[in-house]
Amino acid sequence: MHIGIPAEIRGGETRVAATPETIKKFTTKGLYNVLVQTGAGINASITDSAYREAGATIVDDVNQLYSQSDIVLKVKGPEPHELAMMRKNALLIGLLSPHQKEGIEALAKHGLTAFALEKLPRISRAQSMDVLSSQANIAGYKAVILAANVYQKFFPMLMTAAGTVKAARVLVLGAGVAGLQAIATAKRLGAVVEVFDVRPAAKEQVESLGAKFVEVALSDEEKAKAETAGGYATEMSDDYKRRQGELVHERAIAADIIITTALIPGRPAPVLIKEDTVKAMKPGSVIVDMAVEAGGNCLLSELDKTVLKHGVHLVGIANIPGLVAADSSTLYARNVMNFLNLMLDQESSQLKIDRSDEIISGTLVCADGEVVIRS
Repeated sequence: MHIGIPAEIRGGETRVAATPETIKKFTTKGLYNVLVQTGAGINASITDSAYREAGATIVDDVNQLYSQSDIVLKVKGPEPHELAMMRKNALLIGLLSPHQKEGIEALAKHGLTAFALEKLPRISRAQSMDVLSSQANIAGYKAVILAANVYQKFFPMLMTAAGTVKAARVLVLGAGVAGLQAIATAKRLGAVVEVFDVRPAAKEQVESLGAKFVEVALSDEEKAKAETAGGYATEMSDDYKRRQGELVHERAIAADIIITTALIPGRPAPVLIKEDTVKAMKPGSVIVDMAVEAGGNCLLSELDKTVLKHGVHLVGIANIPGLVAADSSTLYARNVMNFLNLMLDQESSQLKIDRSDEIISGTLVCADGEVVIRS
């Protein structure tokens, strides 16, 4: 059985879906032959020779790679011309944007069996496969580093012979995986950190990292509705959004740096920072909008641009994990390997797609020519 690892070409993607570490584990079992496109790992600091030493075959012709691969491991979904080269009955694993209906329908029409790792259920058995968490962890770290690079002052408080420099005040909006890592990174750099999250349950985690949790007063009904069974934030009432907006405005104008991470799966990102708030912020402040690809938590953010508006720097880089391509690829590749191993029957050494397994059924988006996304 052949596994294909093509070079990523969509949207300047720098990550790669397999590393020498994971390829060695695939090939030493004797179950897979791994084909890697020439230069596939170069942006993640992985050479062709490193792949070759791990047991992979380096392939110059991408058409040959796709035509021979029973399984294709990718970071982002295939472009139309890539899809045209793939075997009709191939198995595809990657971040396939399952909420984009047309793209999934194209995969189904081509005859692929495809798994979108964004839909991995949030259960303990799936943690080793959770690409969203592994990549969000990296993004939360790098978002703070990006902010520090743009911000024209120190993060920590400094006491010098010339006087004292105050510590930067950082506001993190959203305390999921990315937000928690942003908090930890900002604290390591010496900032004073405040955090807002719609989920009351996030308070304990935030305070354990040494940050201050700011919250909107919630009724018992609102507390019950604040997050899904999977731990994600939910859409709240208009009255709550009004109170939230007032609180965010108040804390934002006191902050030097804002890191926004708020996302609702399958829906546009909630707008948390409006233009009036940006206008009221200190000159030289920085907003890193980690939700920019989903519409943005700030109305003024621009996709894949850093812009200056009303004296505030707005950083809108969509693929922040791609700026840390080596470590992002390492973690992503391990996640993908663990997912693929789940489908390997230990007795027959054959792939077995068991739709009764909630991880398999939850991530399967198309099979046998049909779209099968589970809501």
